[in-house]
Amino acid sequence: MDYKTKLEELITTLINENGSDLHLGVGRVPAIRVNGELIFLLKNSVLTKEDVLGILGEVLDKTKMEKFTENQEMDFSYDFKESRLRGNAFFQKGLIGIALRLVPKVKPLSELHLPPIIADLARKKQGFFLCVGPVGQGKSTTLSSMIDLINNEQSRNIITIEDPIEHVYVPNKSMISQREVGIDTKDFHIALKSVFREDVNVIMIGEMRNPETISTAVTAAETGHLVLSTLHTNNASQTIDRIIDSFPGSQQDQIRIQLASSLLGIFSQRLIPRVSGGLIPAYELLLNNNAVSNLIREKRTHEIDVVIETGSDVGMIDLNRCLIELVRTGEITIESAYQYSLNPKALERMM
Repeated sequence: MDYKTKLEELITTLINENGSDLHLGVGRVPAIRVNGELIFLLKNSVLTKEDVLGILGEVLDKTKMEKFTENQEMDFSYDFKESRLRGNAFFQKGLIGIALRLVPKVKPLSELHLPPIIADLARKKQGFFLCVGPVGQGKSTTLSSMIDLINNEQSRNIITIEDPIEHVYVPNKSMISQREVGIDTKDFHIALKSVFREDVNVIMIGEMRNPETISTAVTAAETGHLVLSTLHTNNASQTIDRIIDSFPGSQQDQIRIQLASSLLGIFSQRLIPRVSGGLIPAYELLLNNNAVSNLIREKRTHEIDVVIETGSDVGMIDLNRCLIELVRTGEITIESAYQYSLNPKALERMM
């Protein structure tokens, strides 16, 4: 088998079907995910161990293949024509599996069906902004559009720290340096510490994986930088608790104070099947103000949900209200609204 040609055929199918992910594994046919649903490509042959290893050899160079063999998993990126994919190779039952995700093209925020206030947050000079949600809900796409807006409107020094690099930016008014963990830097924390000596204005951290990275990110936001990042959490209050709980008890009061003063906002989003086809985002937005800062400092984060529900006049967005609006405009079904709501009982009262 010509593994390069086979891989390109599968990626072409993924693109033509408007899919998001391609899955390859020994003993089964390739599968793609389209609008959240997994579809098996039954016209293809069942992949053998040699097939998957051969395809892996097309996406990993010799050095990365050695690291994969040693670590038994590997994140990577792969360019195909004008498309870019991020991938993960892993072992299961001693056999290799590969998951490839198609990285969407960088789009203007206006094309992503997101609230205009996200553009206002991207224009801030300093502060800590988080885009949160489960895997595959468009967090990276939102941040890339914010970076693109800054790049097209302002003369700033932007540094991204990613694992792997997803969206590739073309510098316009800004200067952009993209650093990939494992290639350009050893890890997120080391790269983040070094940005203080690199005359940076905007820092985008692909993912905050440990307390050291979180602490340095918050400090960077306090010291005059705009810091954008992601976390795999469900909503704003859970995000704040997750950040604080990642630190030892003796350090939690300090991180509360820092977070209360540096936080710009937390944007939680979900991609929901659209009645007309495709996906559309539903979201929650917490904006930091005096009330929110006090709740963070006073260990009353459980009250933040109420602040969001009653804060529409200052730009906050409640997920249930967003879902109701999508139902009202015919974008999603009532069933989808209940499925994606984090508080279905409250949603029912509001319907």
